Amino acid sequence: MVTKFFISVIAILTFFCCDKATAQQKKQMVRLAKLQIDPKQLESYKTALKEEIETSVRVEPGVLTLYAVSEKEKPTHITILEIYADTAAYKAHIQTPHFLKYKTTTKDMVQALELVDTVPLVPGMKIK
Repeated sequence: MVTKFFISVIAILTFFCCDKATAQQKKQMVRLAKLQIDPKQLESYKTALKEEIETSVRVEPGVLTLYAVSEKEKPTHITILEIYADTAAYKAHIQTPHFLKYKTTTKDMVQALELVDTVPLVPGMKIK
């Protein structure tokens, strides 16, 4: 009898926890930023990007993930996976002093920029 009670309580809590997580995940803004960087300025760009990403993730609760990679055969081709708690978090992010510094510093380094809004195929997955 007690076991059935606890199983029922766990089932109810799981339902509400999962339902809440799903609602939060549905609000998330997930984007890929695809950049092409001037080869002569690649190292300077990577320094500015590292500073901006580390600061954003550390100080902005709405910035859930900023993960940058470069193509092995084309190191000037960089893709950034951006995950924000919601659109408001993104809008706040692009107004921060550290993001504005990054944009100003790198404006002449970026030769091409494509922003691709995405839909996660496995919502809720976390980077370990």
